[in-house]
Amino acid sequence: MANTGFGTALRHWRDRVTPQAAGLPAGGRRRAAGLRREELAQLAGISADYVVRLEQGRATTPSAQVVEALARALRLTADERRHLFRLAGLAPPGPGTVPRHITPGVHRMLDRLSGTPVAVFDAAWHQLLANPLYTALMGEWQGKDLNGVRRNFLNPNTRVRDTPESRDALHAALVADLRRTAGRYPDDLDLRSLIADLRRHSPRFAALWEAGALGRHEAARKTIDHPDVGPLTLDCDVLAVAGSDLRMMVYTAEPGTEDADRLALLGVLGTQSLAERG
Repeated sequence: MANTGFGTALRHWRDRVTPQAAGLPAGGRRRAAGLRREELAQLAGISADYVVRLEQGRATTPSAQVVEALARALRLTADERRHLFRLAGLAPPGPGTVPRHITPGVHRMLDRLSGTPVAVFDAAWHQLLANPLYTALMGEWQGKDLNGVRRNFLNPNTRVRDTPESRDALHAALVADLRRTAGRYPDDLDLRSLIADLRRHSPRFAALWEAGALGRHEAARKTIDHPDVGPLTLDCDVLAVAGSDLRMMVYTAEPGTEDADRLALLGVLGTQSLAERG
């Protein structure tokens, strides 16, 4: 059975989002002001063919993850997001699950911080959104590696230069934070799966979890070894978004330093790379 209501809503919301509003280059002549299907697919991390099938009502059972990604890419309000879930035949995420909705205000904040590396994470440290400069600085992550806890315990390919002491403090803070999140959102199956997976595959995580590790994220100075512009020592701050349990990770350089110059150069290189890929 075709799901025409979902497809109609998708086309309507796609038409109202300009590429500039979605953080994409406008690029050439366009028949309509809204997003192309290929652009929506890129923003949501799905194939353009799947977007076509959804809009035509030929794909009738999108997963909650796909609906969430589409709502984020289309910058839907909380009410619109709930409506999209219902059109897909899904119950909107309840209060016992980790909030993953990014408000239009947070989207606009990232747009205005284009010269600053910023990423938005949920309470389980899953990266929901990153501006181009953050991606240029930290690298582009995909799939399960979008989760910052998993990345830190299971993927050694990070650009952040650690000492044993800083790594231990970060690991303890991440485990303690994830335990608090699990207490707040007991119905989140993805969160329970993440914790079980980490306990199974990381002896370090398992030991800290069993020991009830304590710790919290603090502002820190981090050195990032970048393959193109060299090392950058930046201030890293984690800001809480009131009322949503989202975290914004922001990297800044001290003005007038070589680090600030390298960050500015990275902004130029990152913009060029984005234009080449678009």
